Amino acid sequence: MNELLVEPFRLPYMQRALLEVLLLGALAGVVGVFVVLRRLAFVSDALTHTIFPGVVIAHLLDRSLLLGALAFGVLTAVLLTGITSSRRVGADAALAILLTSFFSLGVVLVSRTRTYTADLTVFLFGRVLAVDRADLLQTLALAAVVTGTLWALRKELVLRAFDPDGAAAMGYRTATLDLVLNLLIALVVVAAVKAVGTVLVVALIVVPAAAARLLADRVATTVVLACAFGALGGWLGLAASYEVSVDHGVRLASGATIVVVLVGLFALAAAAAPLRRRGPGNPEGVPRWTRRGPGNPEGVLRWKRAPSGVPR
Repeated sequence: MNELLVEPFRLPYMQRALLEVLLLGALAGVVGVFVVLRRLAFVSDALTHTIFPGVVIAHLLDRSLLLGALAFGVLTAVLLTGITSSRRVGADAALAILLTSFFSLGVVLVSRTRTYTADLTVFLFGRVLAVDRADLLQTLALAAVVTGTLWALRKELVLRAFDPDGAAAMGYRTATLDLVLNLLIALVVVAAVKAVGTVLVVALIVVPAAAARLLADRVATTVVLACAFGALGGWLGLAASYEVSVDHGVRLASGATIVVVLVGLFALAAAAAPLRRRGPGNPEGVPRWTRRGPGNPEGVLRWKRAPSGVPR
């Protein structure tokens, strides 16, 4: 076991890859909790595709992939928030329009290169083993921006997730909060694009948070578990891909292996969730927030609230 989990990371490139996936796993776990609570998984999926032309343009101009992806990520977040705020076009329609148009633009651009197939594979699925020191510093900087913003707006974003009408009634600008969250999702996608590509990053955001949601009732606990699942999945995925590829001669893509491990962790969480709920006062394992009672005969969803009115 020690050889599997520790030995591969004695190599410098594996150390850099491990640091990158640990950072991304924790960062995506934090943002993913808000994505799951707000049911914005499709938004994350759309953002992973809409930054594709920015990555391609940056590659063709021999510029920073981070800046190209960041430009189109911010553009997508602004356009999405603007289109959906009018309420004449639904969020699903706006996402479909942005996703298909931007991704098609990226494919048209990358098809003009001679190394079309190789470039497309790298852009879509990443190359985490090629991460260098500059990439680590960029990821660390983006992580600091994202976590700092989430910490500053944590109460407002949680209130917006659980009670949007209440947030609007209390004077919060919900459209601004939506824009901030969309921008934060875009930053996470940008940070992860080189490591796991534009396709697999949605799993890095959604799967750990969904697994944590099965095991925790409180937002703070869910965030901690999501970060732990994301980091653990990155570590185990890298170790497994190295072991199988080097020692057994079967090539495994590191980014895809990480996603497979994350899905395995989600399956374990799904299996453990009913067992966690069972107890002396709840032998059937029914979630506490949906059980029927004298004040809730139909089992309607009810959340306990903190004194400030924000769900705990």
